[in-house]
Amino acid sequence: MSHDSTAAPEAAARKLSGRRRKEIVAVLLFSGGPIFESSIPLSVFGIDRQDAGVPRYRLLVCGGEEGPLRTTGGLELTAPHGLEAISRAGTVVVPAWRSITSPPPEDALDALRRAHEEGARIVGLCTGAFVLAAAGLLDGRPATTHWMYAPTLAKRYPSVHVDPRELFVDDGDVLTSAGTAAGIDLCLHIVRTDHGNEAAGALARRLVVPPRRSGGQERYLDRSLPEEIGADPLAEVVAWALEHLHEQFDVETLAARAYMSRRTFDRRFRSLTGSAPLQWLITQRVLQAQRLLETSDYSVDEVAGRCGFRSPVALRGHFRRQLGSSPAAYRAAYRARRPQAERQPDPEGPLGPPSAPSPLHPESGPVPLQTRRTPSPVGTSASLGPASDHGREAYAGGRASLPGQRSGM
Repeated sequence: MSHDSTAAPEAAARKLSGRRRKEIVAVLLFSGGPIFESSIPLSVFGIDRQDAGVPRYRLLVCGGEEGPLRTTGGLELTAPHGLEAISRAGTVVVPAWRSITSPPPEDALDALRRAHEEGARIVGLCTGAFVLAAAGLLDGRPATTHWMYAPTLAKRYPSVHVDPRELFVDDGDVLTSAGTAAGIDLCLHIVRTDHGNEAAGALARRLVVPPRRSGGQERYLDRSLPEEIGADPLAEVVAWALEHLHEQFDVETLAARAYMSRRTFDRRFRSLTGSAPLQWLITQRVLQAQRLLETSDYSVDEVAGRCGFRSPVALRGHFRRQLGSSPAAYRAAYRARRPQAERQPDPEGPLGPPSAPSPLHPESGPVPLQTRRTPSPVGTSASLGPASDHGREAYAGGRASLPGQRSGM
């Protein structure tokens, strides 16, 4: 199985309009955007490195709204170009968006739609995917974003096939990436696509980063739910479920704790999280199993019991569907990547501190090294279930149970 970061491009590229140039890259900045993500395409496409064998791009930094643009630490930026400059670009990059719940300016969305219609390649890094989705450019397409925001993207834009496992997704003329460092991965991929492996490798050496990073976002997934759930009465039920994953209980148990019928609970849970409660619960049990496989010496059978699965067979089935390998193979690969001295037994058992990084620092932690995965076609495994349910079921890399499929929990 591979864990390559790209999905197979499905859309045929439009012919580039005569006024646009392939070598021109426009970067669209907004007030409130984080400076790190914003600087990634500026560094990749805006510095002349021809002496290192990297073909030169021409960079246009465009303000998506009236400036000055405020960014991290209270800094203010003035973009040298406005939205009109996008009309010359063969590639348009949206490195970030300031809020996953507020709509982007309509003028900027119109500029992106027009650029796409005229054959430009449109790129969204991290939360920039929300801008592309708001413009309608991700409808019916596979896409990714930071794993922490993937449930919200799936909920707000149910026609988008959100896959939170990927570092980036290349769908031909529309590309998206996960957070921060994955933006570098996608920009290197663009250089590789345009100019080949040698140019991308030379650029990677200049940036002192791997030319092609293996793996996906699975290693960084945690128990986070969309922020909106924090003030909802269901938050207490969710908290209870996360603290009792080692026990065998089902969705009916959660519905009873919420004093709701199963149907009402399903509807309320889905409206808050974008995920069906059964799939969310399976995903959390698999994530807990993943942590135990990384941090303990429990057998696979013991891990299954400590994560609330009714049998090791159930664990293996759900683990393979969610992470693409068996529990034993996952543990072996994980241990091969990390020296013995770095692995500490979990002294607090299954409810001890999770090994996943803090939501405040989601990019922390070691980079996983995994083998390549054959990209999954849209509507099947990359869709986390049937295509029509993909956006609603996607949560933390989980996969929706197919009709008639038993949960096996």
